[in-house]
Amino acid sequence: MTELVRGTPGLVRAVNDRAAVHLLLRQGPLTRPEISRLTGLSKPTASQVLARLLDAGLVVGNGLRTGLPGRVPETYRVNPAAAYVTAVDVTPEWIAVRAADITGAVLGETEAPAPAGAGRAELMAALRSALGRVPTPEPPKRVVVGVQGAVDPTSGRLGYASAEDMAAWLVPDVERTLGEALGLPVRIENDVNLAAVAERAHAAADCPDFVLLWADEGLGAALVLDGRLHRGHFGGAGEVGYLPLPGAATAREAGDHYGHHGYQQLAGGDAVRDLLHAHGVPGADFSETVAEAVRRAGYGVRGALPTDEAAEAARAGLGRVAARLAAGLASIVTVVDPGLVVLAGRLCAAGGEPLRALVERELRVLSHSRAGIRLSAVTGNPVLAGALDLALTAAREEVFGGPPPLGRSF
Repeated sequence: MTELVRGTPGLVRAVNDRAAVHLLLRQGPLTRPEISRLTGLSKPTASQVLARLLDAGLVVGNGLRTGLPGRVPETYRVNPAAAYVTAVDVTPEWIAVRAADITGAVLGETEAPAPAGAGRAELMAALRSALGRVPTPEPPKRVVVGVQGAVDPTSGRLGYASAEDMAAWLVPDVERTLGEALGLPVRIENDVNLAAVAERAHAAADCPDFVLLWADEGLGAALVLDGRLHRGHFGGAGEVGYLPLPGAATAREAGDHYGHHGYQQLAGGDAVRDLLHAHGVPGADFSETVAEAVRRAGYGVRGALPTDEAAEAARAGLGRVAARLAAGLASIVTVVDPGLVVLAGRLCAAGGEPLRALVERELRVLSHSRAGIRLSAVTGNPVLAGALDLALTAAREEVFGGPPPLGRSF
């Protein structure tokens, strides 16, 4: 960003202001000379930029920088009170909330059980209660809600969602309905997409074209192409649980487009537990979560089971799980040709490096793809992390007047 930007004086001022404020967001408190040097602006122009940002309340003084020879310079930082955002993760089991100021500093977080079998009124009450437990000094500028489904932009309805678990969400213009009920600017996003948003700064930080495969009780994927989420025309890009695969029932045979067939039938939670149980993995049945079953199989790979026979059976079972995951991935990477596949979700976390290595080996056999295979590197709740990222991006564009110069936005 330099003073060579051409356009009307107002446009040049807006671009320079935006460059300075995003620099302060990235690097923290800076002095006037540092802002001048790092943006390429002259010192007089940098001073004018700071004056405008201070007058607008977007930047505040951060005290003097002592311990240096010569004149003691004053430092400046983005005003954290310029705006606030909230991230929400809603599943059939819980409602998790995280709030932050415009700098990304987290103000608080909470998690509460979701009301069982909730109707719309009960869901709204539970959401309002959860949001109230993580208050912001002013109403949040943006609220991003992650759900197990995807909003169809052509209809405004939530699709790819369980009619049983998500019945309260299956209304026309669901974002507007939820926003009006909460009295807040709400955006609804698929939970796996949000996990991919979070991963862009972690496992996929060096790769703008990647696929995230989420494996848990259900299967899902997210596509990030040229640094941007690809949601698809109807919002359903990445809904790979329905992907037809050899050895699994088709939607026609299952008689339900949202039933257990295709990739989900082959490598979803029920199938993985059945497979590991058949291989004699101790406890691998419906009394356990799929993550616990896979973790037990991993003990066999690491030689932690009591007999050689049990360990060998566990290794074989985990190999079969990897082969099934790779079978779906082979179709995805053949079409998308990503530079990277990120394995996420509780099943992949439980399998860890042994499962990652097995999936990579199987994928090399099934596909020509040379994509790297990495485990998720996000700690904590990746859906909340991604929702907060999207909320901050939207709020900053509104408050600061646009995306970072030359930057990308989801």
